[in-house]
Amino acid sequence: MTEPVLRLEGLRKNFGGLVVTDDVSLDIKPGELHAIIGPNGAGKTTLINQISGLLDPTAGRIFLNGADVTALPANKRAELGLARSFQITSVLPRFSALENVALAVQARAGSSYRFIGRADGEAALNADAMAALKEVSLADRADVMAAHLSHGEKRALELAIALAMQPKLLLLDEPMAGTGHEEGERLVGVLQRLKGRFAMLLVEHDMNAVFALADRISVLTYGRILASGPPAEVRADPKVVTAYLGEELE
Repeated sequence: MTEPVLRLEGLRKNFGGLVVTDDVSLDIKPGELHAIIGPNGAGKTTLINQISGLLDPTAGRIFLNGADVTALPANKRAELGLARSFQITSVLPRFSALENVALAVQARAGSSYRFIGRADGEAALNADAMAALKEVSLADRADVMAAHLSHGEKRALELAIALAMQPKLLLLDEPMAGTGHEEGERLVGVLQRLKGRFAMLLVEHDMNAVFALADRISVLTYGRILASGPPAEVRADPKVVTAYLGEELE
């Protein structure tokens, strides 16, 4: 049996007496896109922060490609192939799209990238950065300052930055947040093209995007997994409809 890229065993996070994630266990297979959905306050961001290493779990274990990474900091998890996009855009506004991605390539390769002189001064870095921009349909915006990109383009740029790390697992924290209909559709198209090449954990409120993309869906409520399975199965689960979906997808 193929080793899951990500495996969570009994993950729990307490803040004082408040239990935010409670006995969460799941796995993500190679090439699978697994979506986490649930109402606000369900513990989704806390869960993804534990996976990425920004929060230490109170209990439970996290495995990345079979290795126990529960005690490793975020940078060490990144070195093992974990890359993340954030709920709030985190690009460098005064640098170009290309420079933003080249920084990620530098972090991966240990190069001495410098923003001095011509943009092509580090040819290898920029070649890899341009390849990542092409993956997200931003190659024609490579020289545009990030501050001048649209919100949807900034979300795509974050994805290019994550891809530049050559990840084994992509954590996508609400990539559609704040995007309009057309920009959201473009991002869905990008993720559809990437499906199968990377394992992806998607946290998202846009149910149209979730059901268009996910191979499996887990529903988180009050910090616990209420249901998990293929999209059609989750959509039809009365517990899920009552707790979260309601009439939204009818």
